[in-house]
Amino acid sequence: LKETSMAEQKRIGVVLAGCGYLDGAEIQEATLTLLSLDKRGVTVKAFAPDKPQMHVVDHRITEPQEGVERNVLQESSRITRGDIQPLSEFKADDVDALVFPGGFGAAKNLCNFAVEGANMSVDDDVRAAIETVHAQGKPLGFICIAPVIGAKILGDKGVKLTIGNDEGTAQAVESFGAKHVHCEVHDAVLDAAHKVASCPAYMLGPSIAPVAEGIDKVIGAVVEWA
Repeated sequence: LKETSMAEQKRIGVVLAGCGYLDGAEIQEATLTLLSLDKRGVTVKAFAPDKPQMHVVDHRITEPQEGVERNVLQESSRITRGDIQPLSEFKADDVDALVFPGGFGAAKNLCNFAVEGANMSVDDDVRAAIETVHAQGKPLGFICIAPVIGAKILGDKGVKLTIGNDEGTAQAVESFGAKHVHCEVHDAVLDAAHKVASCPAYMLGPSIAPVAEGIDKVIGAVVEWA
């Protein structure tokens, strides 16, 4: 009972990048993240940038739709059943840890890695959230492609991260000063020294069950460290 009571006091932030793996948050990764947190009895606080998506993809044909616009915050609210705040209102004092599910939206809407690769820049509110959480010694979790954001911001500290085994992306991670660790989909890389956990998820796939295993390990570490 004591452990449950302590867990319930923990507040874990989750940053989403839209709704849909090709232009927003990967829905299964986001849902698995929320499920894993809920199973641990923590309070979840969801956030997303209040801005237009880079583009909108028709997921049936995997092609962008011309003349269609969607808002990252509005789309993310579909996953959280409307319980979400603009990332501009995020305060590190209000959470005990912060987690970033993946999906191409993380590389398109939270940063521009999808377009610029190793020359990427990070959304100002995303950068501020990660920097302030880390400065307070609180844990961070990065899933799928999202570890490139952690590498970009925390690379100069020598943080260890994984995106699985894609060599090109791993080289980008290491170009920021971070240490890339190859990892299987069902596993996670836990950098206890920096309180950063990451897993490949759908960077490797191939299906929801092994993806769930890796995500649960990330969330387990983040909640334990928080």
